[in-house]
Amino acid sequence: MRTKGSPARWGVRRERQGDRAAAPGSRLGWLDALRGIAALAVTAHHFEVLKLIPGGATVSAHFDLGFYGVIAFFIVSGYIIPASLERRGDVRAFWIGRVFRIYPALIVTMVFAELVLPHDYQVLTFDGYHHDLLWLAGNGLMLTDVLGVVNGLSIMWTLTYEMLFYFFVSSLFTFAWHRRSAPIAVGAGAVALVLGVLLPSWSLQTSVEAIRNLVVAAVVVVVMGVFCMLSGNASLARTGGLLLGGLGLLLAFTNGRTTAYETFTIFATMFAGTVIYRAQHGQIERIEAWLSVGFVVVAGALVGPMYNRGAMANATSTFTWSAWTYAYLGAWASFGFFFLLRSRRMPRPLVWLGAVSYSVYLLHWAVKKFLLWRLGWDSINYPDKLAAMPFVERWSWVAGYVAVLLAVCWAVYRLVELPFQNLGRRLTTAANRRWPSQSLERPAPAAVVAVVPAQSQGPVPEPVLVAAGSAVGPGTAPGGDPGGQRKQAD
Repeated sequence: MRTKGSPARWGVRRERQGDRAAAPGSRLGWLDALRGIAALAVTAHHFEVLKLIPGGATVSAHFDLGFYGVIAFFIVSGYIIPASLERRGDVRAFWIGRVFRIYPALIVTMVFAELVLPHDYQVLTFDGYHHDLLWLAGNGLMLTDVLGVVNGLSIMWTLTYEMLFYFFVSSLFTFAWHRRSAPIAVGAGAVALVLGVLLPSWSLQTSVEAIRNLVVAAVVVVVMGVFCMLSGNASLARTGGLLLGGLGLLLAFTNGRTTAYETFTIFATMFAGTVIYRAQHGQIERIEAWLSVGFVVVAGALVGPMYNRGAMANATSTFTWSAWTYAYLGAWASFGFFFLLRSRRMPRPLVWLGAVSYSVYLLHWAVKKFLLWRLGWDSINYPDKLAAMPFVERWSWVAGYVAVLLAVCWAVYRLVELPFQNLGRRLTTAANRRWPSQSLERPAPAAVVAVVPAQSQGPVPEPVLVAAGSAVGPGTAPGGDPGGQRKQAD
């Protein structure tokens, strides 16, 4: 199922450049390096490492390590996810790839937590308002933050925004609107800036019955939408795009768990990452990209002092405006730094860490609780115990935790992530062989034959194929291109 942007809007030359640039499928070392650092930042935040260093409380009040890592992840996703979809040119392959990329490691993490960790050290939260199917459905869709269902793992709140981004990206792709990242990023940033505390939260979950009805409706819409995307039929794919994109917009605008300024800052950030990719590969003008990304960065930094105070700050992942703003700017600065180094070879440990970063993100809390349980340490007051130790002993324990975590994550990556990703590729190949995908491109206007009258002298010219509605004049090639210089897009 392949599509391209409108040549009338973007120009055939730029279209060709963008298609060629998106073709390589090799890993990008600089992105892996940034992902690895982001994963370690989230891990350090949840291990409360700042409590182990002098002045750590001051640093924590002005720079949220967890928020920094999460925003860095979102920028990377915004940069690479649309590129992955457009490189495949197939929404079926995209969704199969996403399912087999995201769910296996998540399921393994949840099963590990349920079967291994005792109650006092448990990280898995079963709370479906005494309705297991409700909990399972909300977490299975990975839309917990906009359905009012408790996250099975506390870190799953970020996966809600990843899933909504998949909805939006694949929806835009089916209608060939995927090159409009810049206005979308600016629009989302403007919503965060102007309507930051005005849009309603949880407005659709007025009771347990309302939550149940909302979850049931979401299951129906998502299943239908994804089925349409997997069908291989172009019309059904566009229908799926309407279903998924419409559901995502409805939930984002009316039923977010958190404040509108956080929700729409996240979306603006992700689409700004896409804008950078498009500018890099010649799909939009660089001045447009600079202005759009600049606006998003400024808007994301400003919503901190404007809104992230008092009770509103308690509703987000950061508790002071400065912790929000400096972490947000720090994430963008990190992305910019690695982007400038994109042509250089990254250190292999950082690239390796990026490869296992998803497992690190999922497992770091469960592994921490497992080690605390086996050591017999209190799961709440352990930072005080560590802080009281001599310097070498304290950091030896921290290094031991990181070593165990990375070993477990490497095993999950090798035994779970890679095999299931390969399985997803094989299923995609089999599905495309059995049910070939239709092109998502709109059919070109019907061609008609225009016979040029013979002149009194000279040879009789051949018939000329002219697209319906086009004009041919002196010195003009079919389609109105002077001299016939315009080339067709791939």
